[in-house]
Amino acid sequence: MKLPRRSFLHLAAAGAALPFAPHVARAQAYPTRPVRLIVTLSPGGAPDIIARLIGQWLSERLGQPIIVDNRPGGNGNIGTEVVVRAPPDGYTLLMAISSNAINTALYENLSFNFIRDTAPVASIASTPFIMEVNPAVPAKTVPELIAYAKSHPGKINMAASTPGSPVHVAGELFKMMAGVDMIAVPYRGGEGAALPDLISGQMQVMFGAMASSLGYIRGGQLRALAVTSATHQEALPDIPTVGEFLPGYEARGWYGIVAPRDTPMAVVEKLNKEINAALADPNTRKRLTDMGVAVFAGSPTDFGKFIADETEKWGKVVKFAGMKQD
Repeated sequence: MKLPRRSFLHLAAAGAALPFAPHVARAQAYPTRPVRLIVTLSPGGAPDIIARLIGQWLSERLGQPIIVDNRPGGNGNIGTEVVVRAPPDGYTLLMAISSNAINTALYENLSFNFIRDTAPVASIASTPFIMEVNPAVPAKTVPELIAYAKSHPGKINMAASTPGSPVHVAGELFKMMAGVDMIAVPYRGGEGAALPDLISGQMQVMFGAMASSLGYIRGGQLRALAVTSATHQEALPDIPTVGEFLPGYEARGWYGIVAPRDTPMAVVEKLNKEINAALADPNTRKRLTDMGVAVFAGSPTDFGKFIADETEKWGKVVKFAGMKQD
């Protein structure tokens, strides 16, 4: 029997869709069991707090527990490898942070390629750093600090937090763009170990995280010269940006979710939709802004491009500074 053209096309389309139907059905049903969200740092820090905040939202919206699994070590590489080696089914996710982009150039022998081996899901938030100095430093503006550093090459100590950390590379980017010679002093204990030395005057300058530095700035123990974001910050409205004096300068920490490569796009899009809904929720936004971070929402494609841009940018800075980790 000869089928009418319209009926034939309808049946052909239905037949072509059959092989994909199980995958579509699984994606629509996702998740049917608990989802593990890997955080590459210890409990209590910003990535952990943000992961638990978003995880609670996703759990309520998706009907399955989101289990936050802290896997610290290796500057984030240990937890990241757990995710890139996991099945690409949406049941193992990573709280990606700016260190993931930096580590690509910082470590020569990684067993994975972060961009190649992950699927961007959703950006969540970002936070600037504060260019801050000990009050004894005779510079009250960025141009004055640049002039002071150029007249005292190799004499200014810059607390660099953990080697290769976002705080460290933010300072190295400044050195590269300003053409100044400051001595980066890394602290294995991170900012918690570096801040007392900055306050005491053993260190002269640091690019500190907003959340950990604001109290000392407001208390007069440190002086803020600029913020590293592209725009002024509500918490320090009268403080300029570094970019006002060094056009193009911008550095920020960031947080987002990625999944293993080849995770079904329907799963990625479902997660992206729910995360963006969380970021649009006034209560969630307030909890994030109270932490000193800004909401940073977008599509998976937007987040993928951002990660690629960050990886390229910090790769140049790592090379300039001669930073390497085993």
